Amino acid sequence: MAAKKKKKMIHEFYKMKEAGEKVVWITSYDYPTAQFAEAAGVDMILVGDSLGMCVYGYKGTVPVTMDQCIVHSEAVRRAAPRTFVIGDMPFLSYQVSHQEAVLNAGRFLKEADCDAIKLEGGKRVVPQIKAILDAGIVVCGHIGLTPQSSGQLGGHKAQGRTGESAEALIEDAMALHEAGVQLLLLEAVPPEVGKFITELLPIPVYGIGAGMHTDGQLLIVS
Repeated sequence: MAAKKKKKMIHEFYKMKEAGEKVVWITSYDYPTAQFAEAAGVDMILVGDSLGMCVYGYKGTVPVTMDQCIVHSEAVRRAAPRTFVIGDMPFLSYQVSHQEAVLNAGRFLKEADCDAIKLEGGKRVVPQIKAILDAGIVVCGHIGLTPQSSGQLGGHKAQGRTGESAEALIEDAMALHEAGVQLLLLEAVPPEVGKFITELLPIPVYGIGAGMHTDGQLLIVS
């Protein structure tokens, strides 16, 4: 009988970055998909708020609730007990107050046994990130195209395509690193920007439409 897969943890993702080994990361929202993901040996699973479109047929991620995210995260964890699972903080689960941010982030650990949480935003969410980190929760940042605030970005468009916006992205990445995030996701940014940020930061930097030079790729399962 083959040996059971051992779940990778944060320190191993750092070692993979140092060794130039790419992380394989996909989204999953249900028990059977997560079972297949673990059997295939993926390194991480994100229970993304993209479940709004992929599962419920919403136009975007904004309608997704904490309860929906928790229910789907619970199913994924039961199916993939030996895979690093990240729960995605939905819209208004962390923007209102630091206290609500910590309580909602904690639900992913207490109720769904997730290993970490992800939230969107750069410098503007640093106070919430610090509060969540102070509670002992692993945080993955998310900058670039941030679907929850896509209205402010002019729709679902690539970010960092001008010198000014690329500089702003780099500033956001540095701010999140300095705040203490352990992982960072870049979405829909030019490959050159993805490469620069990946090489600039000592933490693992992953991409979703950010070029081949990031430390791994996130694929959306729909």
